[in-house]
Amino acid sequence: MRWRALLSLVFLLIGALVFPAGASSVARSEDEAQLSARVEKEQDPVKKSKMESRLARIKLQQAIRTYKQGNAEEGAQLVGVYLARIKDSWQTLKDSGRNAAHASGGFKELDIALREDARLLDDLKHRISYFDRGPAEKAEKEVEQERAEVLHALFPATRAPDAAKPPGKTD
Repeated sequence: MRWRALLSLVFLLIGALVFPAGASSVARSEDEAQLSARVEKEQDPVKKSKMESRLARIKLQQAIRTYKQGNAEEGAQLVGVYLARIKDSWQTLKDSGRNAAHASGGFKELDIALREDARLLDDLKHRISYFDRGPAEKAEKEVEQERAEVLHALFPATRAPDAAKPPGKTD
């Protein structure tokens, strides 16, 4: 009885290690292609924005892997594609005409995605050569700028950080 349990545990562990390694590369490319096709067909701006954010994250993860393999040129191109996708996501929400302060669906998710992506870009920036950091630094700045716009849409009554200080006061 113990041998059966031990043997099944060994096979389970081997299967858990072998199966994801073979299936992950195929599933990702199919996922990306299917998701891209669904974005083109989607009419609901919130769902479309969420799918565009997921596509952007896929491109960012591909860029991180590419930089890790030492291919800075292709990594920079993938970062550019990531930026285009994330801008499309934000533009979709802006064009929807929704008031983010009252109907925050999609806006909050985009804010969370941008915050996570900014962390990934910051981590990437520290992992690559100083001379190859330009695209990652640019992307990080643009992501932070878009996140500020999303936050302003969500909380329009709040003042900008510089406006919070009374005139004439310094730190």
